[in-house]
Amino acid sequence: MARYVDGFVLVVPNKKLAAYKRMAQKASKVWKDHGSLEYVECAGEDMRVKFGVPFPRLAKARKGETVVFSWIIYKSRKHRDAANKKVMKDPRILNMMKGQEMPFDMKRMCYGGFDVLVDA
Repeated sequence: MARYVDGFVLVVPNKKLAAYKRMAQKASKVWKDHGSLEYVECAGEDMRVKFGVPFPRLAKARKGETVVFSWIIYKSRKHRDAANKKVMKDPRILNMMKGQEMPFDMKRMCYGGFDVLVDA
């Protein structure tokens, strides 16, 4: 089955990680209610790699910040577009964003949509 993935990399201050997790748990329910197949949020743990570019450097994480790597899976890009349109109108998301400071800097978030190349 062809699938489509929205991927995210962002940094969260350690002192706001619990708030971010609560927000992500609520958001996951909304995305799943509107048709996403999978919703995953991961906090960086083993970031001292010996090759390549470590996520903290890539994300320009500062001392006291955690890298979060996330993805949402859909049936297709068309499915993603339809689901996200519904999500952005959902009162649960609108209330979450209303008058509340996000527990991360949205300007430092990396995001993109991806076609799946291998799904073993």
